Amino acid sequence: MSNIYKAFENGKAFIPFVTCGDPDLNTTAAVVRAAAQSGADLIELGVPFSDPVAEGPVIQAASMRALAGGATTDKIFELVVDLRKDVTIPLVFMTYANVVFSYGAERFAKRCAEVGVDGVILPDVPFEEKEDFAPICDQYGVDFISLVAPTSENRLAMIAEEAKGFLYVVSSLGVTGVRSEIKTDILSIVEVVRKHSKVPFAIGFGVSRPDQAKQMARCSNGVIVGSAIMKIIAEHGKDSPPFVAAYVKEMKEAIVSL
Repeated sequence: MSNIYKAFENGKAFIPFVTCGDPDLNTTAAVVRAAAQSGADLIELGVPFSDPVAEGPVIQAASMRALAGGATTDKIFELVVDLRKDVTIPLVFMTYANVVFSYGAERFAKRCAEVGVDGVILPDVPFEEKEDFAPICDQYGVDFISLVAPTSENRLAMIAEEAKGFLYVVSSLGVTGVRSEIKTDILSIVEVVRKHSKVPFAIGFGVSRPDQAKQMARCSNGVIVGSAIMKIIAEHGKDSPPFVAAYVKEMKEAIVSL
């Protein structure tokens, strides 16, 4: 069984996203530990890329700061080695196809397995092109995590059936970012996912407030938040870990009773 399932064993999962290296890797390590200690059930570690097409301005800016500060894929793997000394919750990488291709897909998957990365999310890889990555991830016991979006339509069932680890349900059209209201007909997507997938699914893109988290958690197994956390880090920099901890605690408390 995938280690990722542990994130969903005790009720609704709260899943924060953190761009590695913003403002530096030491701060990322402190933020991840703070989030884990404050109730995060799984953490997405963003490996920065120069053209993150799925991201809104907040995470784009975080990626640029991280790259300018010298964050590299190898340094991020070493970050995970350090985190795994005491962080036991599942960790997954979220990055882009070019990052994995340039590193070498098999080398990347093998290193993930060695350091304790449980899954990989590549939002710019369509389901039909996942064969460039998924079999190699399978070979090393790393879950290649699929996404479904409001535009998936007749492909939704097919994607859900083959999902590994957890299924990332994109709540809104467009890029990541804080939204005042989520207007997508999530329930129609959820209905198809529940019918065709055996793995847990979590909803992301646009979730930032406790009331939104509760709304999304009611119809899913978990909630993913990225931009709201990276806004905190952009504001507080190296002093951000306690602010992230407080935010994670508040969001987790909003969904824990569901």
